[in-house]
Order: sequence, then C-alpha cells, then structure tokens
Amino acid sequence: MMKTTEPIRNKHQVREMAAYYLKKGQIRNYVLVTMGLYTALRISDLLRLTWSDVYDFANLQFHESISIKEKKTGKSKVIALNKDIITALSAYMSAAAPQKPIIDNQQTGKAISRIQAYRIIRAAAEALKMPQKVSCHSLRKTFGYHLWKGGISPVVIMQVYNHSSLAVTQRYLGITQDDLNEAYLSLSYND
Repeated sequence: MMKTTEPIRNKHQVREMAAYYLKKGQIRNYVLVTMGLYTALRISDLLRLTWSDVYDFANLQFHESISIKEKKTGKSKVIALNKDIITALSAYMSAAAPQKPIIDNQQTGKAISRIQAYRIIRAAAEALKMPQKVSCHSLRKTFGYHLWKGGISPVVIMQVYNHSSLAVTQRYLGITQDDLNEAYLSLSYND
C-alpha cells in the first residue's frame, strides 16, 4: 500500500526546508521550495511560471500577485506574492529574463521536470531527516495545513485549493487525531 503524501506539520521543519538550499547556495532550489510552500500551486503549475509572471521588467518591480490558469482544473487563480516569495525571487534575479521559466534547467533554459523537482524536495526532506512522507505535493498541503492551524476558515482554504467541497479539503489537510485532541483541549470558557 502506498503511503499518502503528508503536509509538513512542524513549523520548525517548514523553516528548515525553506532554508536548506539557501544555506547550500542553491538559489534556484531555494526558490522552488519557497514558492511551493507559499503559493499552494501544484508542481505542474509552479514549473510553468516565467519571470514575466512575477516581475514587471518595464517598471523594474515585482508584481503584487500572479494570475494563473490551473493546468489540472482549468480554473483561474490569483495569488498574492508575500515578502518571503519576493525575497527568494530577489536572490535569484540574476537568472531573470521575461519568458524564461523561473525554475529552470541551467543547461537547457527550459523548466526542470516534475521528476527533478521531486528529487530536489526529497533530497532536502531526507537530509533534514523528516519522518513523514514528503514530496512536491507536501508543499501544497503544508500551505493549507498551516493556514488551518493559524485559524483561517476551512472555507477560505477550500477556495485557495479550488476544491469542490469542504469534505475534500478536510481530507486533503490530513488532520490527525492529535489535531482533534488539540482542538478539544484548547477551549476554555474560564479565560
């Protein structure tokens, strides 16, 4: 039986994952991980992004958001670019050209493959000794899981993911019995 990909539940591990390739000086891989953690995009959509999607070359500034039509669903989505994404992209600006993929293969100039993206994510997870099953899709799941833990409504998270129902989103977030226990134990009417 194949084990389901899980979100990275521990915030310290999320920070370690984001910083892993930065510390190694592998900025493209740092951008891949950072954008995966902060956009909730599927890897196929993330790898299709070009520099012109995130950067206004005429005005020499980053866009506030990106607009994308999801490959899997065909639905349109607008994603705000937060400061962590902008910081990561800024560190990689020397590679920027309008129609060039952001996550590029330096030898071909084309986007890296999904398999290569998986290897990059797995290598970091293994090096950091993460106990859970981590893949490219874990980055997408991590985004929603931490939104939920931070108090964002599951209805909003459902919209972020373009899920068809709240039940799909609940299964997708991988909520465990520990999460349920925490919910039960957190409420007090005597505060």
